[in-house]
Amino acid sequence: METIQEISEYQAAIQAKCPRCRTGAMFTGRAYRLKAQKMNEYCPHCQLKFEQRPGHFYVSMFVSYALSVAQMTIACLATYLITGNDDSFWLYLTVATLAVILLAPLNFRYSRVILMYWLTPGIYYQPETAVPNAGHTPMVGKKKQPTQAI
Repeated sequence: METIQEISEYQAAIQAKCPRCRTGAMFTGRAYRLKAQKMNEYCPHCQLKFEQRPGHFYVSMFVSYALSVAQMTIACLATYLITGNDDSFWLYLTVATLAVILLAPLNFRYSRVILMYWLTPGIYYQPETAVPNAGHTPMVGKKKQPTQAI
């Protein structure tokens, strides 16, 4: 008998796991790599379709905007605390721009994770979907009908 160690909601979100089973990965590969990030269309474990409706992830742009504003604010505040310089417009513009550019891959990934975990109604953790061989077969060379969240 296999024992499944349950993962917490925040730990699963940080690891970008499926919000329904907390087992399957939402993205292929790492956040920082030379090729563009790719999000799985379906959870590889429980077959949840991540894009619930056409244009579902347009809302993640607003989440990404909020993350960027917070990151720029923190970067500029840290710059002020470190340098004590409040006269240089170009210093703060450079710091804010670098912060947004360097953190863009994380914003892309975690804006979608935040949307799926906390802003999408009808998607919630179902522990029975995390158990292997519990009424579903993982996709291994087979085409299985995807399931929708209710």
